[in-house]
Amino acid sequence: MRLMLANTFRVAALALLLVLLFRTEWLTPLLAPLTNFNAPPIYTQNSLAWLAAYHLELVAASIIGSAVLAVLGGIFVTRKSGADFLPLTRAIANAGQTFPPVAVLALAVPATGFGMAPTLIALFLYGLLPIFENTVSGLQQVPASIIDAADGMGMSPRQRLFSIELPLAMPLILEGLKVATVINIGTATIGSTVAAKGLGEVIIAGLISDNTAFILQGGLIVGLMAVLIYDAMGQIEGVINRRIGVRASE
Repeated sequence: MRLMLANTFRVAALALLLVLLFRTEWLTPLLAPLTNFNAPPIYTQNSLAWLAAYHLELVAASIIGSAVLAVLGGIFVTRKSGADFLPLTRAIANAGQTFPPVAVLALAVPATGFGMAPTLIALFLYGLLPIFENTVSGLQQVPASIIDAADGMGMSPRQRLFSIELPLAMPLILEGLKVATVINIGTATIGSTVAAKGLGEVIIAGLISDNTAFILQGGLIVGLMAVLIYDAMGQIEGVINRRIGVRASE
């Protein structure tokens, strides 16, 4: 029953997302009452599907960069040679999360110009903390008895890392990756304030023109993408965990 309800929700959410992206005009009767002064209820300045694609491109590029740096940093500070750098590295990762993205954009625009670059910088910094913290936690939670057994088998530190520690830490690392991805899907909307293509364009157009229908279209697409992508990444996480023989915590 639970599985059937989950699948029903997935299908309904995906169907609504596809309608919003490709057949928004079907929703005109529902959106028209949300406009003022006979304003158009459907956003037509740009294709919503293309804006969604640009939006996801920004998120994917930033998450890849964040994941590479955060995982490498997490590995480094959990080794004996890098343990002293853990407080500093954690402070840097926390600063990336606590520093307002709008402020990052304001600082980055003079150096990089308008468009995708300042948005990528803001999203990259915003995605560091969840992945870094989960990488550190996952590696630190590997039981000492398993580490000792690996050493007793004559494994080198590199072999132990890739064969034992990372597989056991993978559930937490993947969870951090999921959280960072969902955060960035929502945060990427601010990129439109510096001329980066994305779904924030629809929301900002609605705010400027006092058109709630535009705001709802942009917000629904972002929300549905975040929910569906989080769910899809959870399914992929389960497959990976089964393949490496690790059961993720419920």
